[in-house]
Amino acid sequence: MDEINDAQGSFEEVLIDEGFFALKIQNDSIDIQKVSKQIDSSFIQFHFCLKGSAKFIFNDGRYALEVPEENSLLLYNTQIDLPLNLELSPNSWIVSVVMTIRKFHSLFSKEADYIPFLNKDNKDKKYYSQEGFSPAIAVILSQMMNYNLHPSIKELYIKGKVYELISLYFNKSSDADLEQCPFLVDEDNVRRIRKAKEIIISRMAEPPTLTELSDEIGLPIKKLKEGFKQIYGDSVFSFLFDYKMEYARKMLESGQHNVNEVGLKVGYSTSSHFIAAFKKKYGTTPKKYLMALAG
Repeated sequence: MDEINDAQGSFEEVLIDEGFFALKIQNDSIDIQKVSKQIDSSFIQFHFCLKGSAKFIFNDGRYALEVPEENSLLLYNTQIDLPLNLELSPNSWIVSVVMTIRKFHSLFSKEADYIPFLNKDNKDKKYYSQEGFSPAIAVILSQMMNYNLHPSIKELYIKGKVYELISLYFNKSSDADLEQCPFLVDEDNVRRIRKAKEIIISRMAEPPTLTELSDEIGLPIKKLKEGFKQIYGDSVFSFLFDYKMEYARKMLESGQHNVNEVGLKVGYSTSSHFIAAFKKKYGTTPKKYLMALAG
């Protein structure tokens, strides 16, 4: 792990594996920060601008790509080297993941054709893709920038987050446009989906049906389902089930409620149904769970 820090910002490089590394670049100054690193044509590059903006410069300054906040840039060209020449605006943060194309192939070896630029027709082509990223990705990037961990596990933590980041980057719904899902660009839709989440949480004991929920937030069911999955990584009712079980677990741990009361609070009319649901989630009954805590 290479690290350079000063009062104005920092540059950190973390080796994930052979031919696979992550860069964390922070510019907390009021000046533009220039960063350069040699990267040859055997690498694929992912850049994520978490805050501020960045300008990527190519061909000795003849061409530049601006990447604003909450946008990503994917670069890949088997014909020419694409060294990193970056101008980071004041108060801007970038996370970059760079790996050899061979390493990248190995991550998706069983489903290489699923990734549009990995199939045989594209292996000699260049590929550039700029798109906004999801709130889930923003959370991971933020965790990578702001962790407070013992130095001995810092590298392991970053490695795990990088794999998570790449997984989510390629987690496109099957009928979405693979270049860019237009859904998240629409702030109004995102606001409606967040409202849907708040509604089901506030009425978790008697949640509305999907039809009722889509009527209430003013989005068609298809968009509600797709958008919820994209923002929260799960279907509406699967998300609600996990939320209810977590809520129930915390209520039980407080020691102020019995199993019946907790079950009713999260929407189970009989304790046996609640116990079965709890066991499905945590692999043990509420009673055994509490005994294990006490023990």
